[in-house]
Amino acid sequence: MPEPAPQEYPASLVALRVNGTERTLRLDNRTTLLDALREHLDLTGAKKGCDHGQCGACTVLVDGRRANSCLMFAVACDGSDITTVEGLAQGERLHPVQEAFVARDALQCGYCTPGQICSAVGMLDEAAAGHPSYATAPPRLPAEGRAAPGTLDALDALDALEALDAQEIRERMSGNICRCGAYPNIVDAIEEAATS
Repeated sequence: MPEPAPQEYPASLVALRVNGTERTLRLDNRTTLLDALREHLDLTGAKKGCDHGQCGACTVLVDGRRANSCLMFAVACDGSDITTVEGLAQGERLHPVQEAFVARDALQCGYCTPGQICSAVGMLDEAAAGHPSYATAPPRLPAEGRAAPGTLDALDALDALEALDAQEIRERMSGNICRCGAYPNIVDAIEEAATS
């Protein structure tokens, strides 16, 4: 009896700007962004931990916002700007968050570290833009009324980053798990990066 022909699944051309480089891939529509990065672009920094969006090991930045790449279809990211841990450094100079992780020894086995770093970069940008968290104190209201969400002047942005104490950082980074328990040094590293 002859073997049945393999079933073909719908595929699409997906255009991504990954770490500043335009890439076009022909992908099965079911391919996650994580698998596209790891298996098609050889960018293995983002890790497949739980494959359910619960551990944060696969965190990358999509159009500047942190995202669990294991939960996103690559076709849904068509036209997006993707930044992985490999794309954070500027040439030989590490990103300030990467430098702080090294200086504070904020890792043990290192498996979660790329996701922790990408999440920290996104989280610091969110805090600077005035995005609240569960631990955030109520916002100051200007004399003329409530400011539009995400509209901070430079002084308010500095205040937002300086307000990132350990409790605030833990809350904002709660989607990233470190099975080794390097949390104290991770928090220290993020505090250092926030003030550098």
